Amino acid sequence: EVQLQASGGGTVQAGGSLRLSCVMTGVIFDQWTIGWVRQAPGKGREGISAITIGDGTTYYSDSVKGRFTISKDNAKNTAYLQMTSLKPEDTAVYYCAAAEPHTDYDGNTGDGMDYWGKGTLVTVSS
Repeated sequence: EVQLQASGGGTVQAGGSLRLSCVMTGVIFDQWTIGWVRQAPGKGREGISAITIGDGTTYYSDSVKGRFTISKDNAKNTAYLQMTSLKPEDTAVYYCAAAEPHTDYDGNTGDGMDYWGKGTLVTVSS
C-alpha cells in the first residue's frame, strides 16, 4: 500500500528558506513520478515541481524555477523540496503526490495523480 506524508512546513519571513520532506512507504517503482503540489488560500492547486524516481528528471513551474529544488533519496524513500527566497505568495499548503507511468494527470494542477499525502502548511510573512 502506497502512502506519502509531507512535513517540514512552518512560518518564515520573506527571503527565508524551508526544506520539505515527503516520506514514501509501500512499493514505489522507478517509472513513477513524485510531485509537489501547493494550494494557496483562495486558489486552486498548482503543480510546482516533479521528479522521476528512476532517472531523476525534474520539472519546475515558472513560479518557483530558480528558487526551489526537488531531490530524492531512494534509499530513504524520501523526496525533498528545498525552498529558498520565499515570497509571501508562496504561502500555501504543500502536498506531495505520486503518479504511475500511464496515469493521465494534469501537470499544472496535479489533478488525477494516483497517491496523495497530507499537506504541510508553509506561511511566508513579509
